[in-house]
Amino acid sequence: MSELFSNAIGIDFGTTNSSIAFVRTDGSVELVPFASANGPLTSSRSVLYAQQQAAVVHRPVSIWTGPLAIEHYLASDSLDTDVRRRFIQSLKSHLSARTLTGTEIFNRKYRFEDLVAKILSDLRTQASSFLGFDVTTAVVGRPVTFVGADTEDDNDFALERLKQSLLQAGFQSVTFAMEPVAAAYAYTSELDREQLLLIGDFGGGTTDFSLLRVTPSGSGQPERVVLGSTGVGLAGDAFDARIVRRLIAPALGSESMAQGLNKLLPALPAWVYANLERWHTLSFLRTHAVVEMLRTTQKRALEPEKIAALAAVVEHDLGYRLHQAVQKLKIDLTAHEFANFVLEADPVSLHEAVSRADFEGWIAPELDRMSASLDELLEKTNTSRADVGHVFLTGGTSLVPAVRRIFTSRFGDERVSSGEAFTSVAHGLALIAANNS
Repeated sequence: MSELFSNAIGIDFGTTNSSIAFVRTDGSVELVPFASANGPLTSSRSVLYAQQQAAVVHRPVSIWTGPLAIEHYLASDSLDTDVRRRFIQSLKSHLSARTLTGTEIFNRKYRFEDLVAKILSDLRTQASSFLGFDVTTAVVGRPVTFVGADTEDDNDFALERLKQSLLQAGFQSVTFAMEPVAAAYAYTSELDREQLLLIGDFGGGTTDFSLLRVTPSGSGQPERVVLGSTGVGLAGDAFDARIVRRLIAPALGSESMAQGLNKLLPALPAWVYANLERWHTLSFLRTHAVVEMLRTTQKRALEPEKIAALAAVVEHDLGYRLHQAVQKLKIDLTAHEFANFVLEADPVSLHEAVSRADFEGWIAPELDRMSASLDELLEKTNTSRADVGHVFLTGGTSLVPAVRRIFTSRFGDERVSSGEAFTSVAHGLALIAANNS
């Protein structure tokens, strides 16, 4: 392995995926790989899986993150029924939530920062192992607006929580950079002319926009001046929630009725399906009280087969498989006008046909908020659409045709391009780390 440019690295800790990048002495940027059963990956899922053998004395808890978490979770289906499981996703989306201080896993209390630090610690360990030295310095990405942040105080609170989690994970020196600005570094690293550049960064939980003036310098490295940034706390996860609400939840009884004392009533309370929409809270439904409520409701429901399917999703902890099925539907609808949602996970079998037009109708409120945030940026920087030289999009949600149209309708196809959907931000963060060293 050739010598590194510096011992600093770039870390894109995302709601859905996380990536690590570094710069070599020749100026090239490389991603730290993550081992998986299907071969090395360029990003790691930002998930955590805990497992406990209930019958064992002292009942030790095993916790994995990333690809290992997913592999152990999927393998746990074949384990004995006395194995307890907990799968947690989208922790980044809760950094601004002051009321969420921690949670219990198998009757053991964990601070919220403990869970985030576990993911970050495993990222640091992987980077250290691959690079051959103890990684303690990093430039870490942050959104313009954290999910759930209504004020700058909320953003500051979320950032401080993230910083404390990084320190707990073993990092000693941490610098934060706006994620869309990092994406700009990835795009402009070899730009040789002045340009007004608009960056759109679409993550799992946040959508961020930045406008930069990029000017070539005598050193050969472009100078980047941020003219303004805006953001909104929604992105791919919000699209997923719409799919669940409009497509999956009805198939699991959200619109079903049950026989009350003297009249028909909704079979189940709305909060059950609200937890179904958020992948990181689906596992919270696996309590004795909820399971018993589902079993009782099934006996009174006019569509008992739908309540039974929901009970199976909850009892068998099928949140990850449900999530994967939703992701596949979004990918299929990106390439085709029609697609089929398919979830085959014994004993649950769900099949629903979906059109791209249906999907775009479901996510129209989110598209409107994204559009409003973009227009806000242009207005506050006093920038006309004609002034923008180029638009660079990154993040998985940027691949959704309706999202891309937000930009092509304003700037034209010829001025809009996309980078590596899941690693452009990490690439740019590494360049910032190298420049700062």
